[in-house]
Amino acid sequence: MSTFQKKLSALLVWLAVSLPVFAGGARPPNIVLIMADDMGYECIGANGGSSYATPNIDRLAAEGMRFEHCYANPACTPSRVQIMTGRYNVYNYTRFAQLKRGETTFAHLLGKVGYATCIVGKWQLGQTRDAPQHFGFEESLLWQHTRSNFSNATQTDTRYENPQLERNGLEENYSAGEFGPDLIVDYIGEFIEAHKNEPFLIYYPMLLPHSPFVPNPDSADWNPDSPGAKRGSMDPAYFDDMVRYTDKMVGRVMAQLEAAGVADNTYILFTTDNGSLGNTVSQINGRKVRGGKGQTTNAGTHVPLIVSGPGVPKGAINRDLIDFSDFLPTLCAMAGFAPDASVKSNGVSFLPQLLGKAGTPRDFIYCWYEIPKFMEKHYPDISDVSFARNKRYKLYRDGKFYDLEADVLEGRPLADTLDSDLTQVREQLRALIQQHDAARF
Repeated sequence: MSTFQKKLSALLVWLAVSLPVFAGGARPPNIVLIMADDMGYECIGANGGSSYATPNIDRLAAEGMRFEHCYANPACTPSRVQIMTGRYNVYNYTRFAQLKRGETTFAHLLGKVGYATCIVGKWQLGQTRDAPQHFGFEESLLWQHTRSNFSNATQTDTRYENPQLERNGLEENYSAGEFGPDLIVDYIGEFIEAHKNEPFLIYYPMLLPHSPFVPNPDSADWNPDSPGAKRGSMDPAYFDDMVRYTDKMVGRVMAQLEAAGVADNTYILFTTDNGSLGNTVSQINGRKVRGGKGQTTNAGTHVPLIVSGPGVPKGAINRDLIDFSDFLPTLCAMAGFAPDASVKSNGVSFLPQLLGKAGTPRDFIYCWYEIPKFMEKHYPDISDVSFARNKRYKLYRDGKFYDLEADVLEGRPLADTLDSDLTQVREQLRALIQQHDAARF
């Protein structure tokens, strides 16, 4: 049986059991998951941010639902592993820039029910040529896949000006003034056009607005001849331009879906992998927030989540707790099925909330975090930590307990002597930490 026949057979089986989920017997919805890189909750206008222009992301919020309590891990790879596998890092994280072979991803699961799948943008999950396909993505255009992020010849960054990319594992080098994010979004448009008559999954872990902070094609000092930025190019003066271009790319994807005639049957999810870099300071609701990438505070873990799509009420705000393990079961639910028992997800689907129902919101979230070796010099007090939290209170493995409403920077641990209600919360959080930490310690 050919690959096409297998996909067709799987889709027909899926349709037979799943069509009643969709009003009017409509085709299964498309799913586009966009994850910006190093951009905290405070950067988005719809969230109350006032430092940057994000009109397209704000429009996405106006057309869908905005979540106020979504939390990622504090750094790139840990968040990528968790969002793709639906599992807390304590169960399957091995090291920075690696996803352990054998893990099941949301791309595997959606591909099995007939979805065309692709990943575009930043990979950072293993340099073997077949890695994206091994993890369920049929097509890919990636940076930092088979090669590192710096040119061997010039030691300049390779993601933005005149980039070095890999298309389905094959190296491509650009030198005519191309800008990496534009090439990637061009590819998304091609994929949408090629697969607009079948359900598709696009996972777009963006390059933007991660450092190096550089001029882009909309900047006054854009240089199309640049070989790429030197190591350490992190001038925060360019962060504004980077965020604006992030928003522009989101707008382009929205326009591509509209042009292909599939926007009304597509879920778009926008989030980010962790907080902003520490040399950025942004305004939100009248207060300043310094970026906290790499740190376990809200500044490092509180991220935007905005979702639009069929059945999502316009302009809605949700205050339930969400973490990155919840994306895998949610994407599956969007596609009309639940993962079987062999998929060991720690997540809870938030599709019911997206459809205006109460759902089964979680009371607490858990995080185990091992800081990447190259970041240890910047954060000497963080090496191997775990914590659990609800929307207000947070407990670390070492016993430090914080009221985040009164102490968002976690500078004043609560006293050991607590009233009965707070004692109960602390013990519930302690039990959750012990439950998951047992997988490692």
